[in-house]
Amino acid sequence: MKKVIHFLEQLEQHNDRDWFNEHKNLYKEALAEFTDLMERLIGGIAQFDESVSGLKARDCIYRIYRDTRFSNDKTPYKTHFGGFIVPHGKKSGYAGYYLHIEPTENGMLGCSMLATGLVMPEPVILKSIREEMLDYGAEIIKSVEESDGFVFDTDNSLKRNPQGFPKKTPYDFLLRMKDHFIWKRLSKDDLLAPDAAGRMAESFRTTKPYLDHLNRAIDFAKEEMM
Repeated sequence: MKKVIHFLEQLEQHNDRDWFNEHKNLYKEALAEFTDLMERLIGGIAQFDESVSGLKARDCIYRIYRDTRFSNDKTPYKTHFGGFIVPHGKKSGYAGYYLHIEPTENGMLGCSMLATGLVMPEPVILKSIREEMLDYGAEIIKSVEESDGFVFDTDNSLKRNPQGFPKKTPYDFLLRMKDHFIWKRLSKDDLLAPDAAGRMAESFRTTKPYLDHLNRAIDFAKEEMM
């Protein structure tokens, strides 16, 4: 990941179209390196999760170009690379495995990470996930505790339990979450490790029980919406 890290560090300092166009070769080399990592990561995950078998990196990688139409921040490029390995591709609406490479602290998330889950689910899907959390909360919490260092992200949460759900349950923090994912930080050493893709896949393997709960809830919701 040397080319990816170098390019993103430079882009963070020179986030404008002139610099990007003059250094397009650095971007292409970095993207090729990231694409190769994603292909190997997909293959590693497919060994324990057949739902992602057959995916290609292009089905999972997000564009580096920012949509600035409705943002006060007009910088044209993201200063990270991201890929979402999920059944049927990144726009499917299912939960999946996300890799985020961001070597500087000034970008969108401020670090590189692995994450399992999904963000901003549709209301019907979010309701179904909350029902899953209420029914299987103890099992879900245990699955995360037994993962490879992943933790819940509760930053985007309600202050109270959502309408229609009981109050003062052992799983209130799960019911209040509006995004449902768990994550762990990656260091530069993690990214530069000789078998980075294999290590990431092994970490993701420990999150599959949690992911299975989310996608079961999503399947229920999609059936209701048909």
